[in-house]
Amino acid sequence: MRDDVPAAVLRSLRGPAGPRKRLLLTGWFSFPDGEATAGDVLAQRHMSAALTGAGIPHDTAWSPGFRPGALSLETADPDAYGTLLFVCGPVYGPQVAALHVRFSSCTRLAAGVSVVDPAHPAATGFHTIVARDGTRAPARRDLAAGAALGPLPPVVAVVLSAGQGEYGARRRHAAVNEAITGWLGGKDCARVPAETRLAVDDWRLCATAEQFLALVARCDLVVTTRLHGLVLALRTGTPVIAVDPVAGGAKVTAQARAVGWPALVAADAPAPGVLDRWWDWALSGVGRTAAARHSMS
Repeated sequence: MRDDVPAAVLRSLRGPAGPRKRLLLTGWFSFPDGEATAGDVLAQRHMSAALTGAGIPHDTAWSPGFRPGALSLETADPDAYGTLLFVCGPVYGPQVAALHVRFSSCTRLAAGVSVVDPAHPAATGFHTIVARDGTRAPARRDLAAGAALGPLPPVVAVVLSAGQGEYGARRRHAAVNEAITGWLGGKDCARVPAETRLAVDDWRLCATAEQFLALVARCDLVVTTRLHGLVLALRTGTPVIAVDPVAGGAKVTAQARAVGWPALVAADAPAPGVLDRWWDWALSGVGRTAAARHSMS
């Protein structure tokens, strides 16, 4: 394997002059109109850890849309930094080129990046580029591949209903869905929107019941307002939080009672505290064991 990117960057920073002042760590995750991808954020984490381990003081500039209130390119004072380090993504486009203007007083390095056009101002503005690809040199391993990871959170299938007009004035679907999605947005989990509706002309939907069951079986939890979201999750042994979107209870409530599943929430009660209680229960050994028993019944 080729010399890894952090080691090459650290050698450059340990040159005769060494890093001046603090270092500002940037990437596409820094731009207000950019995107903070999982790979970009892991690349930042890997490079930041390497800098910390080498005793190099640094800050990271984040997009205000991704990390509101954190240091951004707009709030970072160029005079406070001696080095700008750009990691991951392509060194191409007006956003990257603008960095060279705003931080013209800094030594500018790019690391773990793709060089799309070596003659583009976004690329030529860097004093040093440690590329992952796009040059005549062999490709280097991407920074995200070596980043430290925390515990992986649960994978949660979210199966919601927005229809069911047959319930008339008892329908609470919009309010219930808003409560569920707002609550899930604050949970540390990988959310997978799923549909029980099958289709053979839409690649985003399952085409067979077995495909849907395969999806649910690989999740740690299902959160649903659908009767079949409840039934099929339990058939695979996956714990489920069932929320009945009809005031007074309807088929979701009836089915939960029919099979003896306790993690049932009424339409007027999807408060975060209630959902949190069932979340903890469903992901516990007790909840998993209860769901496993249902898969065998």
